Amino acid sequence: MILSMDEIINAVCLHQAERKGVKPTDVTVELSWEEDTGFTAEVWVNSRSQYLIESNLIEAILRYLYSEYNIRTYSDRVKLDLEDEIIAIVEQ
Repeated sequence: MILSMDEIINAVCLHQAERKGVKPTDVTVELSWEEDTGFTAEVWVNSRSQYLIESNLIEAILRYLYSEYNIRTYSDRVKLDLEDEIIAIVEQ
């Protein structure tokens, strides 16, 4: 299964909204990849910024897979990759 960049952003929005007690529409996410830091996201909630690292992104993806697709999997089965956009490859 492959999750698009939009689905990854949705996963992070839903996860952060649940953690911060806000609506998913109140969360803004910008994904990025850099050679030094790998995959990261900058998240804005209530005008406050927070940076997430790859393991945080994968945690959000795992929760999204369960809530949206009823798929339970392990973090070692989710790999972020950079093609035309950032995608998540999920082994089943």
